[in-house]
Amino acid sequence: MNQNPTARFSKTAEYYVRYRPTYPAALMDFFRSELNLTASSIIADVGAGTGKLTELFLQNGNRTYAIEPNREMRLAAERLLGSNVHFTSIDGTAENTNLPDQSIDFIAVGTAFHWFEPVATRHEFQRILKPNGYVLLTWNYRNNDRSAFMHEYEDFLLEYSSDYKKVKEAYPDDAILDQFFVENNWQQVIFENLQIFDFEGLKGRYQSCSYALEEDSPQFNNAMDALRLIFERHQQNGKVIHWYHTVLYYGKLE
Repeated sequence: MNQNPTARFSKTAEYYVRYRPTYPAALMDFFRSELNLTASSIIADVGAGTGKLTELFLQNGNRTYAIEPNREMRLAAERLLGSNVHFTSIDGTAENTNLPDQSIDFIAVGTAFHWFEPVATRHEFQRILKPNGYVLLTWNYRNNDRSAFMHEYEDFLLEYSSDYKKVKEAYPDDAILDQFFVENNWQQVIFENLQIFDFEGLKGRYQSCSYALEEDSPQFNNAMDALRLIFERHQQNGKVIHWYHTVLYYGKLE
């Protein structure tokens, strides 16, 4: 996806830290029970951003290499996670991770694979994975069917964003996954996830997106007025629930 992904999150890094969802504990339970991940497994979190997925592996005791090309996002992860002895931050990309050959047991990608060039990424992942290593691609997709609020929020994003529709269309379908993993060499599992927001939290969640209107945009105030109306229609005790499907695609590249 050629939309300068390295630069486009620079202004949103702090919002990303505060307002993006984490990944559910059930995801790690699945890695351990179904994919034989142990505390000694070595992880590369590619496109690690501010370390949302990295943190899950660190909590499990894994040596984790966080690969992130965006300076602001990488510095945020280093500030949050740098005291953990198992954490290593690397300025690199999916296509050039700067990791040694066959050094990684699991490659994890959290809400980032749609920014990668798939052919070059596949070659690089094959290079750094140990034999029989897994690739784990996961996203926190909004569950727009979960509530009337989620339906209205989706409509809001389509109206008040720079290029949300293009970003949304770039998320991988089965054909892309078949090409990346080799046909039928991947599986999918889905977990429920959620966040609870007051209005400032919901506003921050919007501003964490790469396609969010910037505050100096002529339409920003109109967008916030529209978001406030949606919030007021659906809030209960000053809060709304932001629902997700955490979708995991996993497989091997052999």
